[in-house]
Amino acid sequence: MTTNGTRDHAHWMRRCLELARRGAGSVSPNPMVGAVLVGDDGTVLGEGWHRSYGGPHAEAHAIRKAETQHGPEALRSATLYVNLEPCTHHGKTPPCTDLILEKGIPRLVVGMIDPFPAVKGRGIRRMREAGMDVEVGVLHTECRRLNEAFLHHIDTGRPLVTLKVAQTLDGRVATSTGDSRWISGRAARTRVHRWRSELDGVLVGSGTARSDDPRLTVRHVEGRQPLRIVLDRRGALSESLQLFSDDHVASTVAVLGAGRDRPPYADALEARGGTLLRVDERRGEDGRPHLDLDALLQRLGKDAGREADPMQSLLVEAGPGLATALFRQDLVDRYVSFIAPKIVGRGTPALSDLGITAMENARTFAETRWEAVGNDMLFRGYVRSLDAGGDA
Repeated sequence: MTTNGTRDHAHWMRRCLELARRGAGSVSPNPMVGAVLVGDDGTVLGEGWHRSYGGPHAEAHAIRKAETQHGPEALRSATLYVNLEPCTHHGKTPPCTDLILEKGIPRLVVGMIDPFPAVKGRGIRRMREAGMDVEVGVLHTECRRLNEAFLHHIDTGRPLVTLKVAQTLDGRVATSTGDSRWISGRAARTRVHRWRSELDGVLVGSGTARSDDPRLTVRHVEGRQPLRIVLDRRGALSESLQLFSDDHVASTVAVLGAGRDRPPYADALEARGGTLLRVDERRGEDGRPHLDLDALLQRLGKDAGREADPMQSLLVEAGPGLATALFRQDLVDRYVSFIAPKIVGRGTPALSDLGITAMENARTFAETRWEAVGNDMLFRGYVRSLDAGGDA
């Protein structure tokens, strides 16, 4: 494969992003990274991506393939493209900077600086000091958006929260009788299963658990099963729910108020590898006790609530109560809504009162996207903007 030259940096960085996305659902809590080695005549010498947490990095895969197919001399006139700054510290793998310098690669093009404290510009400085020609900031915004969850976790200690809703044209998530299956079509439901496989966990409130008895598993696509988190402040959910009785109980985390009694399902849940997580309660604006959602997210971001790897991304499949609470507490980072071409009239609204009385105070988004998914429309709203400028 060749192009008209090696200076089309945006073209090759887009290829890095394509490769990096293949690691979605497999590399967390590491970032998604893709790498392309391009010869001075525009020939692709090697490609790679970070495939699994703890495994070789993208740069190592690309270099190994290039050496195997073209020999080590080809690297000495090549340009390495990578969407994230190569690491310069010993983690689960040796520093990529050592490998890059050892192979004599003369040019490096990077999408963005790695904000992880052990890296954060050190790799770039080291390679420049060694005489490499290094350019940083190509498709900077796209690179940041790809690893938004990784960046958010570093900044806040919390997982990036994606709130998902499926609603009718008139904004209902259920009919007046509570029926909600199915609002969106098969293509939309398949997309949700893809998200489940790519994000670290999926969360529902007690109302959704009780009314829908969801499995929260990945079925319509291939991929890893997520951690399943259910809010059960009072410990009142039935032990017969699928979350507590199916083949994936070991992936279930039930979240209770800190002072609540052990629920009836506790012994069976823990015996099969599931987790009970205690979280403090706080008084909400309605004067009633609620789980402290911010404290929950901080705990999930620390160890997923079970002394495991930190959780960086969370899909919330919420009813109106939980969705409203997350919006009121500014804990929603991305809002995704499937809008089905259906009208039901009276029914359950997607959101309850947000306390907004003037249209000028309506919630808006820094970035929005629309996409047709089957017969439904998918709205994506990103709460935060990402700097479009490059790193020096």
